[in-house]
Amino acid sequence: MSGFLWRFARNYGALAGTIILLLVVVLALVAPILYPGSPWMMVADPLIPPFTDPDYPFGTDMLGRDIAAGLAWGAQVSLLVGIVSTVIALLVGILVGSIAGYYGGRIDDFLMRLTEFFQTIPQLAMAVVLVAVLSPSIYSILAAIALVAWPPAARLVRGEFLSLKQREFVQAAIVIGQHPGRIIGSQILPNAMSPIIVSTSFMVATAILTEAALSFLGLGDRNLMSWGFMIGAARTMIQQAWWMIVWPGVAILLTVLSINLIGGGLSDALNPHLRRPNE
Repeated sequence: MSGFLWRFARNYGALAGTIILLLVVVLALVAPILYPGSPWMMVADPLIPPFTDPDYPFGTDMLGRDIAAGLAWGAQVSLLVGIVSTVIALLVGILVGSIAGYYGGRIDDFLMRLTEFFQTIPQLAMAVVLVAVLSPSIYSILAAIALVAWPPAARLVRGEFLSLKQREFVQAAIVIGQHPGRIIGSQILPNAMSPIIVSTSFMVATAILTEAALSFLGLGDRNLMSWGFMIGAARTMIQQAWWMIVWPGVAILLTVLSINLIGGGLSDALNPHLRRPNE
């Protein structure tokens, strides 16, 4: 564990990403304290430019809503969607991939054809259709993103299982008569976690971008402030109030970039070929 942390800490990009992501998490946690009122409230004059009023450092929008409050509350939505939808997608992907990779044969063929069916449809297009059909809400958004995100995880897990089930320790467990569920859970899956962990970070980033795109298109939860909604609501005001688009855009950029940097750092730290001989 200490060796992994040391390798991760040597990656300055991953460290920078970790710091940025921690700041976003802290912002999301303290949003109810810093801005106890609703981010939808009109609290000042419309279109106050940034850095001109200390009470509203990022300015206000065309309705007099505080941009900073929207950014803070929007961080909660982005992190919630990114984490929860990824967890759901991973559970489905690991279940499908492990069964397909371990049993093979007709089960593998059926599950992979099902996976390929979902992969033939563009993820954003499918998410848009699902949210529109189910009616926009945080639950339909979570379900839609999870539904379009599980196939890559399933294919990754299947590939790892196909490789690992040929190893001697797995074959030995099969010979002594261990139950397939125990072999999958205690022998194969723990050894396949490294690429899954790396893939998880990129899945979270993709989920945040998908939620922002849905909210931009007007398919977000109308009861929750999100960065995508802020950008979508400000697209007609870009010439008069550039800050309404810039600040939530920067928030999305930094959050997704930080997660990708962490994913790159995890990939390097978990890669055995990059380890030094004494590690």
